[in-house]
Amino acid sequence: MTANLSRRKFLSRAAAAIAAPYIIPSSALGLDGAVAPSERIVVGCLGIRGRGLHDLRWMIGNPDVQVVAICDLQKAQREGVKGFIDQHYGNTDCAMYSDLREFLPSRPDIDAVLIATGDRWHAQAAVRAMREGKDVFSEKPSCMTITEGRAVVETAQRFGRVYQTGTQRLSEANHVFAIEMARTGRLGKVDVAYAHIAPWDAAKMPRQWKEAQPEPPKEEVDWDIWLGPCPWRPYNEEYARGGWRGDYDFHTSCIGEWGAHTFAQAQAGLGLGESSPIKYNYVDNDSADGMVCEFVTGQKLIFSRGDKYWYGSCGERFDGERGWAAAADGYSEPDVSSPELLRQFDEVVGEYVARTGRALDHMRNFLDCVKSREEPVANARVMHHSMCTVHAANICMWLERDLEFDPATETFVNDDEANRLRSRAYREPWVI
Repeated sequence: MTANLSRRKFLSRAAAAIAAPYIIPSSALGLDGAVAPSERIVVGCLGIRGRGLHDLRWMIGNPDVQVVAICDLQKAQREGVKGFIDQHYGNTDCAMYSDLREFLPSRPDIDAVLIATGDRWHAQAAVRAMREGKDVFSEKPSCMTITEGRAVVETAQRFGRVYQTGTQRLSEANHVFAIEMARTGRLGKVDVAYAHIAPWDAAKMPRQWKEAQPEPPKEEVDWDIWLGPCPWRPYNEEYARGGWRGDYDFHTSCIGEWGAHTFAQAQAGLGLGESSPIKYNYVDNDSADGMVCEFVTGQKLIFSRGDKYWYGSCGERFDGERGWAAAADGYSEPDVSSPELLRQFDEVVGEYVARTGRALDHMRNFLDCVKSREEPVANARVMHHSMCTVHAANICMWLERDLEFDPATETFVNDDEANRLRSRAYREPWVI
């Protein structure tokens, strides 16, 4: 009798459960403007501060993105970023890590990573992330040497990963207009492009150490990981606060600071986004201002540090037979040699969008490609070839002589000393 009653009770409760409505949150179904979990891109972050916080806000503002983790070797930074992410989502779910070697392999759920570490870590982190099956959005400059850039390209190809470097002006309408005006022949034959280099620091960078200070506990700042592949030096808190710029071990000089952007912009307009100049002509100053680089086509790329060709920052300009077009930060519209050229703005930008299918939003372009598996505008090859220009120009300035470079082999012609500078020694265990 007890068994029968128990059975009747069980069946009645089961029937009630089946009859009762089962409430599923609308967010789980992708209703009311929410994105279903199956359509979300799960993201982890590496080294977020300064520019990285801008990128994080940009990325997290997309409804199909779910940021779930922060990896940073500085405790205050990772806790601050976790607080921002948790506040955004209204929960406490963001996980924290201090070592990317633990973080990357332990999170197979993560689809993509946002890398905004110091420059010395960009390629190192990107290669390690792609080996673990993650797509990568990396801040610029994306590699410290020519061979490191090649490693990023080969890793993206081998593991089938989507890679975008943070040269966001390639996706901004004003720059797209100037680039497309040159690339499509609307300016006539374009023989010269100008590219902006940063107006601070120098091409020749110091190597001396800052004054040694006692190392903080590893939980606060893991100094060994902070240095990463760079040669060891004693701790100084100024490094950890961002005072590493302009130092040879950590930076790509005034040439790379803005050239990482502007060389890609200029080379795209010349139709040479996947090549590099073959000649670099040394200039006797401390910044490479006025350096003339020549492509195999005979077209020239000229570096400019001042405001001769634009009034904003990170500008490019193309001079053609029928006029010139330029763009830089702070422009409400591109700068052109005649009003007639500017009247083509809507047509030129519209044709670019129709031809490429790319969003005029660099982060959105990356996210779209994570889903479609197409290549973004600043893919690994585009990054690498523009950074080859950066590194070859730096080497030219360091050796104080003209150089010839072969973009096919990525070596300098008959110059062993220059070729030795195509790479740097990695400190163990940070060899990729």
